Amino acid sequence: MKYRALGNTDITVSEVGFGVWTVGTTWWGIKDEDFGVDLMRQAYDLGITFFDNADSYGDGKGEEMLARALGDVRDKIVIATKFGYDICSTSTDARPGHQERPQDFSPAFVRRALEESLRRLGTDHIDLYQLHNPRMTAIESDELFALLDDVQREGKVRSYGVALGPAIGWEEEGLASMRGRRLGALQTIYNLFEQDPGRAFFPVARERGMGVLVRVPHSSGMLEGKYSKETAFSEDDHRSHRPKEWLTEGLQKLEAIEFLTEGGDRTIGQAALQFILSEPSVSSTLPNIYTADQLREFAAAPEAPVLTDDELTRLAALYERNFGVEREPVSA
Repeated sequence: MKYRALGNTDITVSEVGFGVWTVGTTWWGIKDEDFGVDLMRQAYDLGITFFDNADSYGDGKGEEMLARALGDVRDKIVIATKFGYDICSTSTDARPGHQERPQDFSPAFVRRALEESLRRLGTDHIDLYQLHNPRMTAIESDELFALLDDVQREGKVRSYGVALGPAIGWEEEGLASMRGRRLGALQTIYNLFEQDPGRAFFPVARERGMGVLVRVPHSSGMLEGKYSKETAFSEDDHRSHRPKEWLTEGLQKLEAIEFLTEGGDRTIGQAALQFILSEPSVSSTLPNIYTADQLREFAAAPEAPVLTDDELTRLAALYERNFGVEREPVSA
């Protein structure tokens, strides 16, 4: 494993992190809590020290699982968690796909949410506290950011940031938060197949000294190279709600980048992570990890051969041509 600074903060994170949402919710088909706890312990043993959580993952279950898994090495890991959703309003498991619940970014609500996260995590501080999928009204709230400054001074939060979503996009919110607020990090979706608006954030992050955290680096598993035309997802797996074209077009794009694995020294899943790590402002990647085999493969990615300049140039040209896949015509 290799490690990077989180922007200009004093926090160091592993280049490959662990997104707790895959084990803290059932959206990836995992229902065995003990399995999830064990997977996080294995991640730590492989050198992963950055764990990205949220109070909404299993209505607090993800935070409790992380405390159970790694509470005894709290001083050796970096904990990020998120806030902003009213987790008492609707059960996580009752919401299919990316359907959202009400948000509350009022200072009083956030203060309570922070204390509850600290209790569930069994810690006296959170390393990175992130606004969870905020709208512009939250980003523009001076009262909210005054509170975040307060809890940072109190030592309950080391740094704070913004996690964009829930789906790809959110360029306006991302740029506004990066330029208008003193963030330690910005979390966004970015991968070989979905590079925008992520590319717009990198120069601003470099200019402002912010770390970028990349989630969904494998395009919801497409860039792991495990899917085929016959792949089917269970009803409780959020990928089952995607349109059919997502799978067929993704497989076509995969054929166009087979050159990344020709040497046999890296898997396509590792190449996808190396592509993201080629950007200097990226501090850590957060692959969706839900099997022990995946964990070992992705944890080894930083040691795989880096992408060459020629490979990166070729990938850039392919992206501009949608990897040779014909785009649907835009209606007039």
